[in-house]
Amino acid sequence: MNDKRKKLRWQLPFLILLVIGTIYAIRSPHSNIPFQREEGAIFGTFYHVTYQCDSSLQKEIEAELRKVDVSLSPFNKESVISRINRNEEVTPDSMFVHVFQLAKTISEHTYGAFDITVAPLVNAWGFGFKNGQDLTPAQIDSILSFVGFEKVALENGKIVKQDPRVILDCSAIAKGYGSDAVARLFDRKGIRNYMIEIGGEIVVKGLSPKEQKWKVGINKPIDDSLNVNNEIQTILNVTDLGIATSGNYRNFYYKDGKKYAHTIDPHTGYPVQHSILSSTVLAKDCATADAYATAFMVLGLEQAKKLFLALVDIKAKEPGLVFLFCGDSLTSEDPRLQGELNRFYGQLQAVFKQSLRLAVAQEEVPEGYDVLTRANMLVALILGHWLRFAKRDASGGAVDPEKQVYLVLGK
Repeated sequence: MNDKRKKLRWQLPFLILLVIGTIYAIRSPHSNIPFQREEGAIFGTFYHVTYQCDSSLQKEIEAELRKVDVSLSPFNKESVISRINRNEEVTPDSMFVHVFQLAKTISEHTYGAFDITVAPLVNAWGFGFKNGQDLTPAQIDSILSFVGFEKVALENGKIVKQDPRVILDCSAIAKGYGSDAVARLFDRKGIRNYMIEIGGEIVVKGLSPKEQKWKVGINKPIDDSLNVNNEIQTILNVTDLGIATSGNYRNFYYKDGKKYAHTIDPHTGYPVQHSILSSTVLAKDCATADAYATAFMVLGLEQAKKLFLALVDIKAKEPGLVFLFCGDSLTSEDPRLQGELNRFYGQLQAVFKQSLRLAVAQEEVPEGYDVLTRANMLVALILGHWLRFAKRDASGGAVDPEKQVYLVLGK
């Protein structure tokens, strides 16, 4: 009996080691597979890819990125987007269609803050794929006449422009989409752990070589036109998402003592002028993060004011639409229409909250600024103006909407 106990005491440590080893093997089935690291040039920038695989996939990675270039690069004269910009007869490929539809959706959600038709303005200011020029207000107004995401559509598999001068530029979404394209390549091949970075737009999945979430450094936004400052603002520990940053701290120039940054407001035609230097967005995919990061550089307190005044003014420009929104006979008798209107008001509130939260981040407003209440008040004021108009109610005298918006939002 004692011999059996002694033998058990000797065997027990080996059994424990065997159990631990088995658990580790189950938890880390790919621990013996090496990580590959690739880098190269694409889209006028550089890519860096780290992924767990037995062999290098660099040729396939670059083949996938060339497909994106052939579809979406305005610098490639034979790309799909370049041919569309020259008004040639061309059938967009699946990549272009996907990006175009995503861009249109984000443009709608941000009320045009993100806009892939802004290219003529970007070029005119000297930040695009054509040389800039000295601009007058009249020239900007002229260009604005053919800028706007609503001026282009996808119909029967073809791009249709309201004006042949419309030019598309997907630069603010294409790098993110390129990272997504490589991620889809890896997913098809069953690769579970990877980080893809193209010009700062990143997709991460699974775990890093240290078997931890991926560490992503966010640069401190300091004016740095030479791109030599690499000071880190913060480090994110993330996985299974896309990350994109848009900033005005590297691509800018000074003229007559005034800074001109590359983010152009599609509504005004001018470079944005506010204190925010960068915007970093985390999303389910990198293309979405890329586009919203650009939109957030445009949005802000001023954008909320513009949106409010534009919506109040609809009653003068589109009275039929106001009656549709506010007519009791329509909204009370048609539950489906009422549901659609409720969703519209919800989206409107979300856009106001988005703009006001950015205003807080930009320190345009004091600490403790009540974003939710003010967003709700703006929606209520818009609806109030529309209801008074729809019911032909002129009692109480005219109310100046500009005074209202300043009272709600503050200076």
